[in-house]
Amino acid sequence: MANSSSNLSGKIQTVLGVLDPEKLGVTLSHEHLSLDSSALAWPWKEEKFASQVHTPVNLENLWWIQHNPYSNCANLRLFESEDAVLEEIKFFKSNGGCSIVENTVIGIRRNIKFYKQVAMETGVNIVSGTGFYVESSRPNTVSFTCEKMAEMMKSDILDGADGTDIKCGVIGEIGCSWPLRGSERRALQAAAHTSTETGCPIIIHPGRYHEAPTEIIRVIQEAGGDVQKVVMSHLDRTFQKKDDLLEFAKLGCYCEYDLFGIEQSHYQLNAAVDMPSDAQRIQWVKALIDEGYEDKITIGHDIHTKHRLMRFGGHGYSHILINIVPRMQSRGINKKSIDKMLVDNPKKWLTFK
Repeated sequence: MANSSSNLSGKIQTVLGVLDPEKLGVTLSHEHLSLDSSALAWPWKEEKFASQVHTPVNLENLWWIQHNPYSNCANLRLFESEDAVLEEIKFFKSNGGCSIVENTVIGIRRNIKFYKQVAMETGVNIVSGTGFYVESSRPNTVSFTCEKMAEMMKSDILDGADGTDIKCGVIGEIGCSWPLRGSERRALQAAAHTSTETGCPIIIHPGRYHEAPTEIIRVIQEAGGDVQKVVMSHLDRTFQKKDDLLEFAKLGCYCEYDLFGIEQSHYQLNAAVDMPSDAQRIQWVKALIDEGYEDKITIGHDIHTKHRLMRFGGHGYSHILINIVPRMQSRGINKKSIDKMLVDNPKKWLTFK
């Protein structure tokens, strides 16, 4: 192997190589730069507006896509807009951004060569993920054993991913459904084993149910994983009650609010959930801080569709830095707490044990 877990200890691994944690800087902990999730498109069964399913994303149909983002196939092919992403990451850099965790894994078309290109052309540190997305996205890997999954993850971290020498620095996002499916459970177990062996951090995409995050943590713990190295993503759309959130926070993993920029309350993937606004996300984050969990919060946008890019009328990767940070300050969240969410917590999480 070209690398070993021993010489990664105390370091962060980016697509350009090993990084001193002190150089990580302002970090978005959950984003995508290039992916294809069109295979997971939400079926559109009504004849009315059926023509919108296969139309290109533009300002003329944005009114429909904003409410039905997962039913327009072109919207789910972010890889078609890599030039727009590259320009946005340059803009992110100009606004004080330093690093991005890229969470695309098997099932949604990782492009690790492009992530390296972005890092080289923008100067932004890119940490790429290894692992497996939800079972329905990857029919060819459903039969894989836990051992095979772990072997593949370890190779991505120590040798290089997708036939390259570009190495991954985070396990995930590991995709989980509700209820948790067999292959997803094995992926979680493999993530725990790989993390224990290599020291690599983990990030999770939980199922869309309030009990899902706790179940996932239990699986990871039972497999010997270190919960302190785990980020639980998408809590924006998972917990609807403060008591549930605070009870979960006691488990010790990082709590992530990573859908900043989505101001559409209707959540197409789970109509029973009212998606919070950015103002409400700030309130949830403040609640965690007020209860003593400021060392366990990470944030991001989880941009994974075209309509959230600036070119298509969206908020873009700089939204948190330009808009959310000032709003947090106006709502009583001090600079120290903001720096923890954007700098200190990502640094601690991403540093290999």
